[in-house]
Amino acid sequence: MKKVMVGMSGGIDSSVAAYLLKKAGYEVEGVTMLIWKKDNKLTPAPSSNSCYNPREEDELVETKEICEKLGIVHHTVDLKDLYETTVLKNFKSEYLNGRTPNPCIWCNTLIKFGAMVESSRRLFDFDYFATGHYARVERGENGRMQLLKAVDLKKDQSYFLSRLSQDQLSSIIFPLGSMTKEDVRKIDVELGLHREGMDESQDFYSGDYTDLLDVEDRKGKIILSDTGKVIGTHNGFWHYTIGQRKGLGIAYSEPLYVVALDSKRNEVIVGTEKATRETKVVALNANWIGDEDFEKGKVYSAKIRSTSPGLDAYATKTPDGFELEFINPVKAATPGQSAVVYDGDRVIASGVIERAE
Repeated sequence: MKKVMVGMSGGIDSSVAAYLLKKAGYEVEGVTMLIWKKDNKLTPAPSSNSCYNPREEDELVETKEICEKLGIVHHTVDLKDLYETTVLKNFKSEYLNGRTPNPCIWCNTLIKFGAMVESSRRLFDFDYFATGHYARVERGENGRMQLLKAVDLKKDQSYFLSRLSQDQLSSIIFPLGSMTKEDVRKIDVELGLHREGMDESQDFYSGDYTDLLDVEDRKGKIILSDTGKVIGTHNGFWHYTIGQRKGLGIAYSEPLYVVALDSKRNEVIVGTEKATRETKVVALNANWIGDEDFEKGKVYSAKIRSTSPGLDAYATKTPDGFELEFINPVKAATPGQSAVVYDGDRVIASGVIERAE
């Protein structure tokens, strides 16, 4: 009998994933990672809709109860220090350098499918690691493990998994990848694991992101991109992100957007909608999944943020990443975010946006 360790968050998706694997005949155990330090200085409102929040102990009790209902053993692994030095440190560093990171991608790669899996192997000798993510994995004709979009495109999480390595993908199971969220909810209701209609939208952090930066507000200038004119002030560039429109507090003849952040001068540069559009994106630190290069002249689909639709682009491999030439201009490509390239449902590569041109 094959053995599976399931990453349990206590939510609907991971709970149903564990149930389906047990029903399929696997020997299943569950594991939850602990990442919240009780003695930290943060005081966000407790929220069950975020990964990093002070309700962790209460959620752990709920997760253990679900595992008991499912008849599986539950474990915990303490990753608080590693999470702080890996995910939170990167988050702070990127923000204070005028970039906008995606902590969920780094957590998935280095913590959830990295350190948690490694730590779990000391608790339970398993063949596969599984989660409730909406994505699919299969071995391609080229011999490489392929990461594919979920059947339920509205729930697809392949973007957030795009930095997983070939070694990680080779031992992963995503039981929900071929299901719809509606069907998963139905199973959960039938099992009586959660209340019907429970909200499950998960953010990274349950408070204001700037809480994590531990930096005092500092006055700076808001500058108009095409003239260099100072048209306002702000309390710190780290309160803004590229493409932001609301909250600028500036009256102007046209809507204004944040187009750049100058971390050295503590300046926020704004411009009209036209100024947010670029045709070229340069991405570094690439992770190659589906293939190890792009086909010359082929049109791929690329996402420059998790919520963006796939946009047609030509892709070129570079010594330290790749470049994307979009057929139509893209809006607010943001340094620090991930650019993920698809060929149909397949993830080909993922890189960190360095700049747009």
